[in-house]
Amino acid sequence: MHYRHTLKSMAFFIAIGFFAFLLVSCAPVAAPPVAEPAVSTDAVAEAPMHNRTGGCIDAFDPTVDYFPEKLTIDYSEGWTIEYFNHYKVITVLNPWRDAEEIFQYLLVQCGAPVPEGYDNAQVIEIPIDTIITMSTTQLPHLVKLDRLDALIGHDEFDYVNTKEVRALIDAGKLVEVGGGAEVNVELVLDAAPDLVMTYGLGNPQWDAHPKLLEAGLKVVLNSEYMETSPLGRVEWIKFTAAFFNEEAKATEVFNGIANRYNAMSAVATAAETKPTVFTGAMYGDAWYMPGGRSYVARFLEDAGAVYLWADDETTGSIPLGFETVFERAADADFWLNPGSWTSRAEVVAADERYTQFRAYQVGAMYNNNARLNENGGNDYWEGGLANPDVVLADLIKIFHPDLLPQHTLFYYRKLD
Repeated sequence: MHYRHTLKSMAFFIAIGFFAFLLVSCAPVAAPPVAEPAVSTDAVAEAPMHNRTGGCIDAFDPTVDYFPEKLTIDYSEGWTIEYFNHYKVITVLNPWRDAEEIFQYLLVQCGAPVPEGYDNAQVIEIPIDTIITMSTTQLPHLVKLDRLDALIGHDEFDYVNTKEVRALIDAGKLVEVGGGAEVNVELVLDAAPDLVMTYGLGNPQWDAHPKLLEAGLKVVLNSEYMETSPLGRVEWIKFTAAFFNEEAKATEVFNGIANRYNAMSAVATAAETKPTVFTGAMYGDAWYMPGGRSYVARFLEDAGAVYLWADDETTGSIPLGFETVFERAADADFWLNPGSWTSRAEVVAADERYTQFRAYQVGAMYNNNARLNENGGNDYWEGGLANPDVVLADLIKIFHPDLLPQHTLFYYRKLD
């Protein structure tokens, strides 16, 4: 599935006895054509209590820490952030599968000088005031950070589910710049964003960043899709926040999601009985089964299920034949995420062999496509990635319905 067509923000509350305690721009001004930023003549300027989320500092003091609110990364493995008094260094370690390069970004507080020694890093003045996004997964982050005001464009509108963004599209307030290597660079230049946030696949036929960088635009690669855990993926909201100096807001939002997720998982994984489960379906000549160290496998484990390919050590997908899958999964309790199907009738129409699985016979098939827009955009890959606690609640409801008696499936549907 194409990554940029992935992921919607939503407000959702889980009611359950186990979890009752839980369910309770002055715009950055471009530096004028003068020699150097002013330096305070005071011995020590007054240190700020909060990060500046708009505008520039008036008198730079090298002794002042301009980022009193800092991020920590607890689950993500694909990026790092280092703080200095007036700048931050973000390094994207794993921009795409088997990448042989890293990307480094030097985030400099507006009004402060650019430090030396970062010749290979792209310099970005912060806080940014405007942004163009190139993946739907990035949209819920802006909503959760209360910075949707900064969004001025997006790659393709058809697959957007986030209602707040759809409202902007309908009002004609966003520019559609196109995606991948087909990105309309002229439109992006006309919009003049402070930042373009995209992603990379390591494939010139799909990647937009080479053309955008060549045009002199400020471009960063967000590689959240490379994370192998649900909380690791959603923690990239902190990555987005760093460019706005919104560390405090991102930490608050993420901690709420992580606390709810971990509390539910603790109960589900303690269940005495754990059902067996497999996922996917044939695609062409192969059945692409998620590896045992994949994002999907982690979700199933955290929901208290036994994934039948948990013993596999890969993080991507494993191409298998029908017979290989049937041999291991014929008697599985549940079958999840079988492509685009919305009913069991579609399953039979695709391949009658599917009816031999016990999960089909007993009606234990569920798909993560309950929220599709009119163009086929699946909100599971947009809002779902930004709300893994809600996805986890869906899975627990499927596997252990007694643990969440009042929860109603949100991203998942049962195939009838």
